[in-house]
Amino acid sequence: MTSDGVEVDYLVVGAGAMGLAFVDVLLTETDATVALVDRYDRPGGHWTRAYPFVRLHQPSAFYGVNSEKLGLDRVDTEGSNAGHHELASGPEVVAYFDHVVTRRFVPTGRFHHLPMTEFADGVVTSVLTGDRHDIRARTVVDATYSNVTVPSMRAPAFPVAPGLRWMAPNEMPEIVTPADGYVVVGGGKTGVDACLWLLGRGVEPDAIRWIVPRDAWLLDRLNIQPVEAFFDSTVGGYALQLEASAQAETVDDLFDRLERTGQLLRLDPAVRPTMYRCATVSRAELDELRRIRGVVRLGRVRSVEHDTITLDDGAIPTTPNTVHIDCTADGLERRPQVPVFNDGRITLQSVRTCQQVFSAALIAHVEATVSDIDHKNELCEVIAHPDTDIDWLRTTLANTRSVARWAREPGLGEWLEASRLNSMRIGDASALTEEQMAVSMRVLRSMGRAIRNLDRLLQTV
Repeated sequence: MTSDGVEVDYLVVGAGAMGLAFVDVLLTETDATVALVDRYDRPGGHWTRAYPFVRLHQPSAFYGVNSEKLGLDRVDTEGSNAGHHELASGPEVVAYFDHVVTRRFVPTGRFHHLPMTEFADGVVTSVLTGDRHDIRARTVVDATYSNVTVPSMRAPAFPVAPGLRWMAPNEMPEIVTPADGYVVVGGGKTGVDACLWLLGRGVEPDAIRWIVPRDAWLLDRLNIQPVEAFFDSTVGGYALQLEASAQAETVDDLFDRLERTGQLLRLDPAVRPTMYRCATVSRAELDELRRIRGVVRLGRVRSVEHDTITLDDGAIPTTPNTVHIDCTADGLERRPQVPVFNDGRITLQSVRTCQQVFSAALIAHVEATVSDIDHKNELCEVIAHPDTDIDWLRTTLANTRSVARWAREPGLGEWLEASRLNSMRIGDASALTEEQMAVSMRVLRSMGRAIRNLDRLLQTV
């Protein structure tokens, strides 16, 4: 069965954070009509499937959509995030996105929401009834390309013996019987969250074994805050990054400088990280994680039996009554880069490293204000999500080039300064102190040299 036809300017596939940020700018800055197709019942994408204790790792101040504030715009005074801008919980994010769709998008009269539907081969189909929706659009927007995945959305990539206490983090709050111990599998953001949750619920550090296939360079959350209230750590931190990038003689020298100035952190000072995926921690959280002495660095898990966990480079014992927590899903899968803008199609991707919602909003603004497709793609150069330590160099180089490019684009600077999703907006430049102006000048002086030196360093790896 086919429903009555609907004709719109944009058909957006995926109601995750990027899709919603894109739609928000289109509805705010243009008179376009939009249909939003999503396989889930509620907007929010992977947030609707995430573990219940998940929180943002970066401030609520620049997450969500441009037109609607997320949270209470406050600094936490207690807990491991004390002294930093608040971090919305998963349920808060899901409720926020539901509010955005029902209270902001729908009342425009230019928005059609089609939950529980899928788009393939030009056809929109209900996952409940199989009915086809006849929707014609001038432009199709793929907001699913980043393919964000959390552990509850897929099975482990290795065999697990039946009868073991094996679970995704979603099930951790449902544990009702004591375990012999806890094994957290995965060294990324989800693994960090699982370890901190266990420690915060009174599990002794020695009862936790943390399987970390690769150690990661971590970002200090203090350096990723709203600039207006945290100028020294944000703009000052950016100046330190650019200066290190401009002055480093080797790649190792660069990471030494970044660590020495607090721009990068690591779990164990004796272990040189080989991974960088934008994972963010506070210093208090890092101190907590360092209490876990049972960090297993034997590569990836190959199989889990009743008494043994086999890894690339060895094995460790386990028991059927040990709780094994699967944190191995690749939260942001590395995908081939494709042009953001193509004839009749927009593929949402990051144009600033690890700032997906800002990227989607900027892409929508460029779509609304620039007509030439080549120029659109120049302004929206894709920056693939990082994975290795060397990707810090690649992404920083690409980010710095984009900042310089955006500064030359008429009118874009004003939009960036007005965008609440822009983590680097300075606000009223006339209100800067002499010291703050001096820091800003350090950024400008170092930018060109940083670009040239990062280019040189990348040719040595």
